[in-house]
Amino acid sequence: MDERAGPDGRTLYVDRGDGDTGTKGPFFVVYLDDDRERRWGYFCGNCETFNNAMDSMGRIRCNDCSNLRKAEEWDAAHE
Repeated sequence: MDERAGPDGRTLYVDRGDGDTGTKGPFFVVYLDDDRERRWGYFCGNCETFNNAMDSMGRIRCNDCSNLRKAEEWDAAHE
């Protein structure tokens, strides 16, 4: 795992072996510890930032490069 300084200066661990496909690049899972016990969020593999958000449908969008992971579950009622 890659150690990176997070937005608040805390050390975060990017697991480049655990990711989800986005429209411009992968989103990698980020942990607070190198034992993978405390999950923190996601890291955009396209522009290398932690600045992204997930909505209630499981979509992840990078706020810097607009990389997007589609919703985990699909329900036509949400269109």
